[in-house]
Amino acid sequence: MNGSRSAARSRRASALMVLASLIGMVSMHALAQQDLARFHDAPASTDKTPNPYAGKADAISDGKTQFGTYCAACHGAAAQGNGNVPPLASAKVKNAPPGALFWFITHGDVSNGMPAWDSLSEEQRWKIVTYLESLVPGKAKAPLAIASMTPGNWPAPTPPFTDFRYEAPGNSRKITVADLPQPYATKSAGNGPQLVARPADVWPKAPPGFKVELFATGLDNPRLLRTAPNGDVFVAETGAGRITMFRGIAADGRPKETHVYATGLNQPFGIAFYPAAHPQWIYVGDTDAVVRFAYKDGDVQASDKPEHIADLPHSDGGHSTRDIAFSPDGSRMYVSVGSKSNVDDTDTTPEEKNRADILVFKPDGSEMRIFASGIRNAVGLAVDPKSGELWCSVNERDGLGDNLVPDYITHVQEGGFYGWPWWYMGNHQDPRHAGKHPELASKVIVPDVLLHPHNASLQLTFYNGAQFPEAYRGDIFAAEHGSWNRSARVGYEVIRVPRHGTARASGEYEDFLTGFVLPSGQAWGRPVGITTAADGSLLVSDDGSNVIWRVSYGGG
Repeated sequence: MNGSRSAARSRRASALMVLASLIGMVSMHALAQQDLARFHDAPASTDKTPNPYAGKADAISDGKTQFGTYCAACHGAAAQGNGNVPPLASAKVKNAPPGALFWFITHGDVSNGMPAWDSLSEEQRWKIVTYLESLVPGKAKAPLAIASMTPGNWPAPTPPFTDFRYEAPGNSRKITVADLPQPYATKSAGNGPQLVARPADVWPKAPPGFKVELFATGLDNPRLLRTAPNGDVFVAETGAGRITMFRGIAADGRPKETHVYATGLNQPFGIAFYPAAHPQWIYVGDTDAVVRFAYKDGDVQASDKPEHIADLPHSDGGHSTRDIAFSPDGSRMYVSVGSKSNVDDTDTTPEEKNRADILVFKPDGSEMRIFASGIRNAVGLAVDPKSGELWCSVNERDGLGDNLVPDYITHVQEGGFYGWPWWYMGNHQDPRHAGKHPELASKVIVPDVLLHPHNASLQLTFYNGAQFPEAYRGDIFAAEHGSWNRSARVGYEVIRVPRHGTARASGEYEDFLTGFVLPSGQAWGRPVGITTAADGSLLVSDDGSNVIWRVSYGGG
């Protein structure tokens, strides 16, 4: 009798387990379908479109070749992504139906950075899909070989606009609002960096009297750089989820010591020390949170797990970088959060809440509010050591043509509105939002320094060293990651913004460190982070060749 009851209980338990498993499978399927339905708004009908080349080895090989020709420029040779371009071996892409991938490749979304590739044959597009389906996350591939590539028949640019062919150390330009063309004066281009390995005989170019050396090599996606009060230099290796530290500079220009300070972070970017003198904390801007590590001068490794300070707006896609800076009195923590999109209307897009802003908190993460808004992507933050004002370096929107909209560097006014997504550079309305928010036209602040459109301006720093000539003291240096949305590429350099001993900038800027693009038009390097080392030299991270460069002055 007891045995019969036990058997019955066992059968019921088994049935319940099977039912739970079925419910789980149905739930997972429903969630998967919801996720697939959201894949770039591909029509539901594409879910049933089969890939005619699925799993065929020759199609994978051909698709890899097509990918290298048309896609790797933006998505990376290993489909690992570049900057804000997401990796293509992600779960979202891997779980998408082949028909949805084919549809998105065909139609693109130029306003958000993806050109339409309907000019390719159906066979080419399907083979690219086949190659994408073969990708295995984490398996890197060698960089593209340098190809025989003839630059396009681009006319000489009309000053003050330029392109890589005319960038050289010391060349100066000033872009004003009066120089801006009408929207769509030229087509919106899709022309990524075409990253290649640096040829052995190619080196960055600096002004006379300056020397360029390799400081650190073999890094994994080195991005923002910050110098601690004691002179140690920290770099965020964003793709690897870690912070690495360098101490000292040897006679050969290399660090005397290298240490991994912290690992296990979520796309770290911003680094800040608090308080400014004898800091007790290192703050790190992950893509979804601000965290901090207990710290004292001389630490080479985090002593404990990070403390969570504040959640940050985050959703799949969009700008991922989060920089951090503190006010001189230590009462405010500024955090930059880029937009999720190129130019989505924030009135109708909930995911944009508290994005395209600079937020301000107390150092403990409390009392969050918006410090300044309408700033599409303030990648770099810095506080002027003389005036105490916050400055930022901004990536503006794409899709309006070669010479719109200027990126910029500016001091940030509390409560200021800088236009995105409805307006730009004062009362210039984005045609994609024609007629919206006329009441804001007069409120849009024109930035201090208009940079070349599509430069992709990233970190900036105030030069506070004593090694460079006196004329450089207090000037701004900024890393320009380089264009994708331009027919003749621009950026891929470090620029200098002279301030002539004042607390402001008069609008001009000049090329300082160039040479990251080959005459063929292919790029081998992409500057990202910049900081002044303890000896007064300038350090520049380059996530195109995964190194850090050192620029020192030797006179002359």
